[in-house]
Amino acid sequence: MVNIKIEQPKLPASLKDTRFHEVFYEEDPELVNGSIQGTEVENESIERLILSKVLFKDVTFINSSFLNVDMTDVVFENCNLSNVRLDGGNIHRVEFKDCKLLGLHLSEANLGNVLFENCDVSLSDFADTRLKQVKFEESSLKSANFFNAKFTKVSLNHCNLNDVDFTHTMLKGIDLSTCTYEKINVSLESLVGCEVSAEQALGFASLLGLKVKE
Repeated sequence: MVNIKIEQPKLPASLKDTRFHEVFYEEDPELVNGSIQGTEVENESIERLILSKVLFKDVTFINSSFLNVDMTDVVFENCNLSNVRLDGGNIHRVEFKDCKLLGLHLSEANLGNVLFENCDVSLSDFADTRLKQVKFEESSLKSANFFNAKFTKVSLNHCNLNDVDFTHTMLKGIDLSTCTYEKINVSLESLVGCEVSAEQALGFASLLGLKVKE
């Protein structure tokens, strides 16, 4: 298993209780140094939202879009961001813990020092996204789309990768040995330098048309 070190979000020891809708009272949509807990954010669409030093806990986002969001030092705990659009966002030092992220849209985004821990990220879209120092820990990525994504120091540890699309994504230095899947979509050139278990290697051999004898 590859040990990737990432920077944790830098949150102040004390955060003021905040309502998400306070963002609309700013000339530029921005939330800084706030804690938002136990609420729903529904049918909101804000472009170029800035989030800095914010804790979201037990928050559900419904039918919401935050294209080109700028997110730094943010933590999501037990939140639901299913089908939320964060395309084109810059997301740095952010943690998603115990979150439901079904169908999360992160295409053409830039992720740096981001942790997904015990999350359901199934059906999510990371197409054309840059991921640098990103960790997926014990999370489900079933049917996620990483088409043409760029991986730099990415860790996938004990994740469900069934039917994930890694087409045109180079997996050099990526360790898949602890992950599980029945099928995976990947091109042969993408596998160069990828670390897999012996059992997984047998499955990839079939991509080459090899018949492995026991």
